[in-house]
Amino acid sequence: MSDNKEIIAVKALNNYSIEEILRTQNNVSPSADIYENADDFVLIANMPGVVRSEVQVKVIEESLIIFGRINYDETINRNYILNENELGNYFRKFKISDSIDKTKISAKYDNGQLIVHLPKSEKIKPRTIDIS
Repeated sequence: MSDNKEIIAVKALNNYSIEEILRTQNNVSPSADIYENADDFVLIANMPGVVRSEVQVKVIEESLIIFGRINYDETINRNYILNENELGNYFRKFKISDSIDKTKISAKYDNGQLIVHLPKSEKIKPRTIDIS
């Protein structure tokens, strides 16, 4: 399995503080898609330029927090001829409901996309009732 396709544990991956980086460096909200299937909700966030080791996914109380750290100093000090992209680390916070089984959230990072699976709790999944 390539380094980019490893499953990311839902916890801090590095020792740096997201709060400190957000306070001292620019951040941008990554574009995201969310869709639903029978078993879970799937969130796909685009974070180009971020290496897998600099991605963090956290669940804190009722929030899912995603963070992707770029090489900030190198990126902002480039001699741009054209710069159409916002510059900054990626940060976004999503409110999650109790319909999500927080203990089973998983994520992977592949080709600049963070893919987070948010499994539905059993109480909201549809079920078929046998008729006798």
